Amino acid sequence: FSLFGSLVTVGGMAGGILSGTTADFLGRRRGVGLLYTGRLIIGFGTGIFSFTVPIYIAEIAPDKFRGMLGTMYQLFISFGILVVYTVGGSLNWRWLSIIGASLGLLMVIGLFFISETPLWLAKSGLKDELNTSLKKLRGVDCDINEEAMKIQEGVDILKLQPKAKVSDLLERQIFNPLLVVIGLLLFQQFSGINAVMLYAGQIFREVGIASSNDASICLGLLQVLMTLVTAGLVERAGRRVLLMVSAGGMAFSSSVVGLSFYLKDISGDDISQDMSRCVSFLAISGLLVYIIAFSLGVGPVPWIVMGENLPARVNSFAGSLAALTSWLSAWIVTVTFNSLLEWSAPGSFWIFAAVCALNAIFVAFCVRETRATNDTKWKEDLFKESPIHLLSIPKVEKWPFEMDFQDSYGNTLENNGCDKENVTKAFTSNKGEEREDDWGLEYASFGHNV
Repeated sequence: FSLFGSLVTVGGMAGGILSGTTADFLGRRRGVGLLYTGRLIIGFGTGIFSFTVPIYIAEIAPDKFRGMLGTMYQLFISFGILVVYTVGGSLNWRWLSIIGASLGLLMVIGLFFISETPLWLAKSGLKDELNTSLKKLRGVDCDINEEAMKIQEGVDILKLQPKAKVSDLLERQIFNPLLVVIGLLLFQQFSGINAVMLYAGQIFREVGIASSNDASICLGLLQVLMTLVTAGLVERAGRRVLLMVSAGGMAFSSSVVGLSFYLKDISGDDISQDMSRCVSFLAISGLLVYIIAFSLGVGPVPWIVMGENLPARVNSFAGSLAALTSWLSAWIVTVTFNSLLEWSAPGSFWIFAAVCALNAIFVAFCVRETRATNDTKWKEDLFKESPIHLLSIPKVEKWPFEMDFQDSYGNTLENNGCDKENVTKAFTSNKGEEREDDWGLEYASFGHNV
């Protein structure tokens, strides 16, 4: 993995050495094609990280800190945007590229010092490495035996299931959470966030704000600060509450920005000074509230939900599909945003407002809370909190392997021909003993006799 990440910088060194000769040989015009190719390669690497980083964080984080650590992904995206806003006004694109390559090089160096996830090591049969990784992650003085045993038991159950196939994504207990994750990522992108951040300077200039670069820096700084606030709230308030408040706030603020453009349009070229100040105030305040609301939930939380909802046995297929959906929708929004502004600036933001309102409704009816995934109550209510999940409430009548549920690592146990005795041993130490298993699931609460 470290070698793979370093290939971008190796390519950068080679390209830098050859750039002068290449430009002289091919000419300057064709150099634009090289720039496009470079952007494409950067996007390729970023697309891979957009899936692996949230999954990595979810698999290494302790349950009580999983939400807070999950926000770090969005936090450092926001920090990167702030860096570009801050230095972009005073540096040319070559120096910006050098800064980006330097940060990438630091990340490559850091990859040599991070641990592999305990879940992946257990799935690969590397028990010694599993214990070493947990010691490194939790501290050398921490007792990791119980957690290691829990992870290993979950993997043992996972191995009883048939090898995952792409067609498994259509199974109810997989399709439903995947649909929720894809829905959240679609709403995240079609809320217009990438368009707003990419074209922030242009938006401010459109409403007559002269210091558009300073205003953009304020947006970037505010996004970083509010993502930090979200890190402290995500485990206290829960995912659903933050998502609904965030989407509602974005709907309101997008409407305000649209109103500012509408007032500017109807005033025409002879806009009065008072109206100009009003338009500028509405635009700035609307965009500030928009960024605050986005950073509270719609920005970081969908990535946390992805790591918590997708079953481990299919997370490579499902996560890749979710990441593809996110990037495709982001591309559609950024490519069409200029055309939308030319068609109707107020209409563009009112469309974003409508999408955000639909997002709030989607969260209210279709997203379950995943804050406390070890609680027995959450396990019993799996698939029961939304109309989507009501379509697939599991009927539990006989044995544990006939239930559709997930442990805290996303592993699912299904009725797929597993050996009854092996499955029972995976959960109980003494036959006939009614007890709570390592996932906090009492079989007595389901009417089982073990």
